[in-house]
Amino acid sequence: MSAVLAYEDVRKSYGATEALRGVSLDVREGEIFGLLGPNGAGKTTLIRIGLDILRPDSGQVLLFGHPLQRDGLDRVSYLPEERGLYRKVKVVDALEYFARLKGLTRKEARTRAEAWLEKVGLGHVAKRNVETLSKGMSQKIQIASALLSDPELCVLDEPFSGLDPVAVDLVKQLLRERRASGRTTILSTHQMSQVEALCDRVAVIHAGQRVVYGALREVRKAHSAPVVRVRIDGELPDLPGLERVTEAGDLLELHLTPGTSPSEVLETLVTGKVRVHHFEEVLATMEEIFLRAVRGEAEPMEAA
Repeated sequence: MSAVLAYEDVRKSYGATEALRGVSLDVREGEIFGLLGPNGAGKTTLIRIGLDILRPDSGQVLLFGHPLQRDGLDRVSYLPEERGLYRKVKVVDALEYFARLKGLTRKEARTRAEAWLEKVGLGHVAKRNVETLSKGMSQKIQIASALLSDPELCVLDEPFSGLDPVAVDLVKQLLRERRASGRTTILSTHQMSQVEALCDRVAVIHAGQRVVYGALREVRKAHSAPVVRVRIDGELPDLPGLERVTEAGDLLELHLTPGTSPSEVLETLVTGKVRVHHFEEVLATMEEIFLRAVRGEAEPMEAA
């Protein structure tokens, strides 16, 4: 897949403070990319440089394969963490306004605004002023404003903030639909469970540097101890690389020596005619990896 957005050795300082220290990464066509990091890590600076809101001190940014320029930026939408809607404006008029900013005609913008209000379950508030909406409603309206122009690249900063579980599920479905249609989304969030549920690849930024980067499963696998959970009939046979066995409910956790492949364990069970009812590789969670990375405990990992 081609890179929609690429950073090459990007650096940015504010006075004596280095916000970005040589960050390189790319975001690929048709993926959901997780951009993670603690507050003050440099994520927002990186996003804003990619959208030509800020200029880097050095390095290069390519958008759709070219240096930043107006026609490329017109294919992008951005929902910043600092939200803002015109409070005295009717909801449908606010969405129509955002659609027209992306070049839609008045008629197209109105049609798109009304359709998206229905899509996010807020058709009944179309004629209400924005100021009358709850926090969750306002959040859904702002997500709709970022998506209604069907941008090729959409950058969402903490889109799940203030949403109830039903609304979270709706937004996840919208993002999956974008991916299925070949659109690209950058998701910046502290909600690691949503990263695991949605993202194809991730990067963790800490102190202005990229400290974790790669395909989600490969990142989790690289930062995991070799452990598998199994449920079998009968006694556990001798297995290659088995260090110890613990119980996890009705499952057995098999702790393996470094370098032992879970597939070797499964092959031994199957060839030994052991009936296997459950077999899974236990991977580190993104929350665990995130915490190790910002504490300096995770080894840097290259993209897969």
